[in-house]
Amino acid sequence: MTFHMDSKNYMEYIKLVSKKITESKDYITEIDAATGDGDHWVNMNMGFTAIANSSAELENLKLSDMFKKIGKNFISVVGGSSGVLYGSAYLEAAKLTAGASHLTPETLCGVLEAMTNAIMQRGNAKPGDKTMIDSIYPAVQTFRLGLEEGTDLTMLLPAVKQSAIDGAESTKNMVAVKGRAYYQADRSISHIDPGAVTMSYQIGILMDYALEHLTPA
Repeated sequence: MTFHMDSKNYMEYIKLVSKKITESKDYITEIDAATGDGDHWVNMNMGFTAIANSSAELENLKLSDMFKKIGKNFISVVGGSSGVLYGSAYLEAAKLTAGASHLTPETLCGVLEAMTNAIMQRGNAKPGDKTMIDSIYPAVQTFRLGLEEGTDLTMLLPAVKQSAIDGAESTKNMVAVKGRAYYQADRSISHIDPGAVTMSYQIGILMDYALEHLTPA
């Protein structure tokens, strides 16, 4: 089994993420207010809503151009560090997919890996810093290892999703060393990181979407 995601597929995924984030307003705002300034949901909702609303245009672009446009939209629409970090991630994805017409499991894993590296480099963050990296990094590691070992996608994709969820949950026991939560580091313990949560939503929805669109290899 495999999958082939083109720009239209990816924008369908983006709209699912936008819907999930919109519906999660109260929860994300609550956990963000515990250690940050409570604006993470606003920024994420603003960014994904704007991109989802541009789907008619974006879904007709080549993958690389679509990713580039998404990255620029994040930078221009979303305030604070989130816009820059997500923007950098998508611009890196644009470079990786130059000339590609669709995402295969291997290409998608590469895209997520490139995004992770871009966020870590731009944000000077690493796993264990209580950020979105703690969700996406283990998910990418699970994805990469599973592909190398030839794990069936019907088992691998749910495992990648679970790695992202577990990674987000693990931030509850971490002390923040980055972002607004750093200035309230002692308060950050026992609170899950909102950026890791919204990242786990994205990874989870992406894996679910890919799973639903599997076709014979």
